[in-house]
Amino acid sequence: MRFTHRPPFNRGFTTLVPRSGATADMLMDFGVLSQGSGDSITDTSGTDERVWLLSRGSAVLSWEGKEQEVSRPNLFDFSPWCLSVPAKTPVTIKAGKDGAEWYVCATENAKNFAPRLFTPEECRSEMRGEGTMNETSTRVVRTCFDDTTRPESNLVIGEVIGVPGKWSSYPPHHHPQPEIYHYRFLPEQGFGLTAIGDTPYVLRERDTVCIREGQIHPHVTAPGYAMWYLWVIRHIEGAHYGPATATPIFVDEHAWVMGPQEKIWQPK
Repeated sequence: MRFTHRPPFNRGFTTLVPRSGATADMLMDFGVLSQGSGDSITDTSGTDERVWLLSRGSAVLSWEGKEQEVSRPNLFDFSPWCLSVPAKTPVTIKAGKDGAEWYVCATENAKNFAPRLFTPEECRSEMRGEGTMNETSTRVVRTCFDDTTRPESNLVIGEVIGVPGKWSSYPPHHHPQPEIYHYRFLPEQGFGLTAIGDTPYVLRERDTVCIREGQIHPHVTAPGYAMWYLWVIRHIEGAHYGPATATPIFVDEHAWVMGPQEKIWQPK
């Protein structure tokens, strides 16, 4: 399922995936907060853990007597700040002079755990796919936190930058946990392609895709463009996403591409 959002985000909060209706089975709310210069909000929830990921701009974050100034010039060249808080923890965000934009995810979690701000150094970029598949699946991956660094959370969150003309989320794979992808492009008129299950989609600036249990979801970026996407996975009862549950699950017929590279055809 794909949702499109062509205009720039309005000032304030825009819901992109609600935890109701046709997307109730995603088990999480997902949206974007766009702040103008000096805008300030305080957010809390009695039942939900929340994650705030800075897309661009600058702000001061405040929670439980702590305060941190954060900034990010853009989402392609700089790693994110990412704040994870449990239910009943108020968070105040005051935007800097150039405003700020945040991606926000919330999901039910009754566990009581300490808030944590993940720094850009902890969400550092790594190149994946190098030296395999004739370099056709080279991409930048930033994992903000996962089941190894934030086991108390019901979420896993990170970013991928698809290199122009190359594949990501590859080899094709699936998992039982619901996942949300949200896309941005450089330049903005760029595009990519995906197949969610057997349904193909053209991906454009600010599109959002919902991935359900068992749906494969490889992506390819159009030549000349970079494709950034945020990914959020919701753990499910009895099956956290991660190495302990052998996820992701690669499609058998395509898993061979990770093996001996001499089997991959090259032009002569």
